[in-house]
Amino acid sequence: MTTETAPGLRESKKQETRQLISDHATRLFIAQGFDRTTIAEIADAARVAKKTVTNYFARKEDLALDHQEEFVASLADAVNARRPEESVPAALRRAFADAVAARDPVAGFSGPEFARMVADSPTLTACLRGLHDQREQRLAGALAEVMETDPDDIAVEAVAGLLGAVHRVLFQRIQALTLAGQPADRIAELIAADATRAFDLLEAGLSA
Repeated sequence: MTTETAPGLRESKKQETRQLISDHATRLFIAQGFDRTTIAEIADAARVAKKTVTNYFARKEDLALDHQEEFVASLADAVNARRPEESVPAALRRAFADAVAARDPVAGFSGPEFARMVADSPTLTACLRGLHDQREQRLAGALAEVMETDPDDIAVEAVAGLLGAVHRVLFQRIQALTLAGQPADRIAELIAADATRAFDLLEAGLSA
């Protein structure tokens, strides 16, 4: 029994350490700004070695944007999980509505302090743009399988670009409303209406 539980305990300890570092990093980023906070300060706050921080987080941006893989995969995952006979735009519409209902940070519901931290950092702003691009590329890969063609097919790239742009715009609107001081429930109400209009513009032309 000991040999079976020990790996689980070690993994649990690693997750606790990772979360501890992330929590202290976020607190410092919000308090003094992402670009002004150093890895050494984060290590001191978490009471770990600087090397421990970099072992868990290869880049400082990874400490601030710690849902990167979930974000990048989100649209492709929605396409792959669509219901029988459900079109790609319909599946993405439904997935986005679910994310809004859940106030999902991956959809943009990050809270005002976090949104301000990102907006005030050129580094994080550039990183977020790159994540949007990666998400669109991952979506193109999923669409290529649906359409049974190559990922660089112009139809795949065009559809991925259009669907990716809608999600990018909606994400940015959520962030803007957050920075404007709107409460999450009001943002969800407004963005649900915006999403309906945006997907209506695309769905008729892309549902085939």
